[in-house]
Parts: sequence; structure tokens; C-alpha cells
Amino acid sequence: MVQYVRARLDTSLAALADSTRRGVLEQLGREDASITALADRFHMTLTGMKKHVGVLEQAGLVVTEKVGRVRTCRISARRLEEVATWIEDYHQLWDARFGELDQVIEELQQKEKSDGRHQAK
Repeated sequence: MVQYVRARLDTSLAALADSTRRGVLEQLGREDASITALADRFHMTLTGMKKHVGVLEQAGLVVTEKVGRVRTCRISARRLEEVATWIEDYHQLWDARFGELDQVIEELQQKEKSDGRHQAK
């Protein structure tokens, strides 16, 4: 189970590593769009945009639906929530570590001030 979750996270983060794909997600965050509309918006060929959307879809970040000849894309919030949760876990970890570091620095600064007062007398 853990390795499966890690593999999904790896796939999602790899998909997010590309600026065009992040831009597609930003666009889809505003409104659903067809692959053709996305290709036009990003000044890409239809084939190029299909590849980007395919990577996002395989990562579970985007869902597509074909109605007639039009393939519409929308965000899949569940996978984005998994990525956001992973990032938030690390944010909390590092926030706690930096809080501890701040405390050590403050104690050292207080000690330096205290030692300085004792030496001045």
C-alpha cells in the first residue's frame, strides 16, 4: 500500500514538474476546457497538448471526457489533495524544526548578552 501511494505521488510530482502542465492545471482550475482550446491557449499543436493532458491524466490530476468529437478536460481534485497533503506534512515538519532552531538561537543570544554583562562588571 505504501509503495503504491509513493508511486502515485512520484507520478503526480513528475507531471507537475513541467511548467506547461502546471499552466494547464491553472487554466482548468478556472474552467473546464477542450484539448483544442488548451492547445490554442498555450500556442501548441493538438498532438503536443494531447501528450501533456495524457501525462496529467495518467497521474490522476486531470480527467477527460469525450462527447462527440470534443474531449473535455477537468481537474481531478482528489489527487491534487494527496499532493497538497504530502507537501503540508513536510511543511509542518520543517516549521517545527525551524521553530526549535529559533529557540536555540534565542537561547544563545540571551547567553551572549548575559555573558557580556558579567564581563563588563
